[in-house]
Amino acid sequence: MPRPPRLQIAGGLYNVGTRGVRRTRIYWNGEHYEMFERLLADVVQRHGWFCHTYCLMPNHYHLLAETPLPNLSDGMQRLNSKYAQWFNSEHGLSGHVFERRFYSKVVESIYHLLELARYIVLNPVRAGLCDDPGEWVWSSYRALVGEADPPPFVTTDWLLALFGDDPRRARDAFRGFVLEAPPRVRRP
Repeated sequence: MPRPPRLQIAGGLYNVGTRGVRRTRIYWNGEHYEMFERLLADVVQRHGWFCHTYCLMPNHYHLLAETPLPNLSDGMQRLNSKYAQWFNSEHGLSGHVFERRFYSKVVESIYHLLELARYIVLNPVRAGLCDDPGEWVWSSYRALVGEADPPPFVTTDWLLALFGDDPRRARDAFRGFVLEAPPRVRRP
């Protein structure tokens, strides 16, 4: 029985990502993270997406992506397949790199949007990889709070506008919103 088609909306805002097969690492070193970012930049440009925030974790990734055209599946297929082809070629491997097809959930409220943006950038902290989200270089947090220039595929203005009209104050408000998050207990 075929899988049901993905919900794809012109102007859709999505929580999207995937993880490594059997939860194994998909990024082994900085070169891997950088290659994925280059491929993501290509997909964002080629498909006309807006990536409002992201986080690359050792065995999975998260994106908050907006698709002006209903082309989420095309972009994700390109991103995941190009990375898997490069990864396998780089390491003399074959077969699946990602566990299954990507997950996606439409963002349906401002509350969902804000909590998702916070969840994404706090992922490495909650996973015990760092103590502060600014320490993790493979996410958009540092760009959103003004500690680094945004990568070419990240659109920070739209998300920050939800925190105020003045860019400096919006960055500070976003930082405060992220850091005031209630702690989450890690599952064993």
